[in-house]
Amino acid sequence: MKDVEQELKPILWFTLYALLRIGAGARAVKISTTQLAETLDISQQSASRHLRSLESASMIRREIEKDGSFIHITKKGMETLNSVYHHLKIDMGESAKEAFVFEGVVFSGLGEGAYYVSQEGYRQQVREKIGFEPYPGTLNIKLRTKADLEKREQLERMPGVEIQSFKTKDRSFGKARCYPVLINDEEEGAVIIAERTGYDRSVMEVMAPVNLRKRLGLKDGDIVRISFSSSQ
Repeated sequence: MKDVEQELKPILWFTLYALLRIGAGARAVKISTTQLAETLDISQQSASRHLRSLESASMIRREIEKDGSFIHITKKGMETLNSVYHHLKIDMGESAKEAFVFEGVVFSGLGEGAYYVSQEGYRQQVREKIGFEPYPGTLNIKLRTKADLEKREQLERMPGVEIQSFKTKDRSFGKARCYPVLINDEEEGAVIIAERTGYDRSVMEVMAPVNLRKRLGLKDGDIVRISFSSSQ
């Protein structure tokens, strides 16, 4: 859980979890620092400090009133809780290997994938963290069903391989997460989810050590199967 540990001290996971249990993941919930302190069996000062730390880390949003605060866990906070949850299942040996299979339509993108994957700052991290030299381009897949879109959201809540941001003399490049996958049950690759992208959530970009279009004989309009398993 290295990425999560860099964000939060372990004690703050429990504070975030306590807020989740009172419903702050779904909506803004009002709670005082005294009530939170009683829930966590800590001092009121510590509870106040925890909330400030969580807010500073963008894990919660809060509106302070005289008799308490309205607190809502952010998307980043929920991703952190999900990351801890999945790691706990794996570490305790209770994780049935989670698997997702997506089917989508191949389409020609804007060429942005080739530009970004060609950047050495990304290529070096892919080599070191995923284990292959990426072909300078991505295969673009358009998801077609509501079920696949829901699975995409579930996948994003799982911990992935973190690709860190970097700068060149010309510009800065954002962070991304990668998830190792199999394409059409035969070619290894990785779905890359960029922090900044021009595509909506129905599009999955897949990189691989080979030109997937040529290797698999794909053209626009073909159906492609993308398989992910947590055991990968």
